[in-house]
Amino acid sequence: MSIELNEIEARIIGCLIEKSVITPDQYPLTLNALTNACNQKSGRNPVMSLKQGEVQHTVRILDAKHLVRTEENFRSRVEKYSQRLCNTRYSDHHFDEAQLAIICLLLLRGPQTPGELRARSGRLHAFADNAEVATILTSLIEREGGPLVVKLPRTPGRKDAEYMHLFSGPVDAAAHASQVQATRAAGSPERVSVAELAERVSRLEAEVERLKGQSG
Repeated sequence: MSIELNEIEARIIGCLIEKSVITPDQYPLTLNALTNACNQKSGRNPVMSLKQGEVQHTVRILDAKHLVRTEENFRSRVEKYSQRLCNTRYSDHHFDEAQLAIICLLLLRGPQTPGELRARSGRLHAFADNAEVATILTSLIEREGGPLVVKLPRTPGRKDAEYMHLFSGPVDAAAHASQVQATRAAGSPERVSVAELAERVSRLEAEVERLKGQSG
C-alpha cells in the first residue's frame, strides 16, 4: 500500500470520516470545524492541540495526494474539506459500514482490542458482539488487495491482542510490543488503567446484552 500518513494526516482523515457519518448535515467541514474535531478531548488518542495553520497546511498536502477534496464557496470564500481515502468515486478503498467504523476508530485512537473497538463504535456502527468485530478485522487483514490492518502481539496485562491500521506504513509488531512494555515499566498507571477499564466496560456490556437476550 502506497499511502503512508503521518500522525496529523491520520487524525484529519479519521475526523473527516467520523463527521461524515455522525454529523452528515455539517459535512464537509470548514477549517474551524476540522481543527476542533482534531483537538477533541474525547474519542482521540493522543489528544492534540493543533493550530488552524497546521491543519490547513496538512490539508493542502493531503489534497495534493488526492486524499482530501477542497471545496470553496466563491461568495463567502470559505473552504470546506471532505476525505477521499475511501468510499468515493475515485477511491481505491471501498468499505462497508462496519469496516469503515473500524478504520475510523483506528485512525482516531490508535491500536485497540476488539472489545474496545466495539465499546467505542456506537455512533458509527452497532456491532452485535466482539466476535463480529474480530470477523471484520480479519476481513481487513485478509483482503484481496493486501492488508489494511495488522494484529499486534498480545501484551502482558491485556486479555486480547490489539489491532492497528497500516495507513501509516508497515508496523514492526515486535518493536511495538517492546515499546508498550517499556512504557508500562517506566510507569504510566493512568493510561494503563484507562485502557483496562475500557476493556472491562466492553465485557460488562456484552454480558448485559447476553442476559437481556436470555430474559427476553
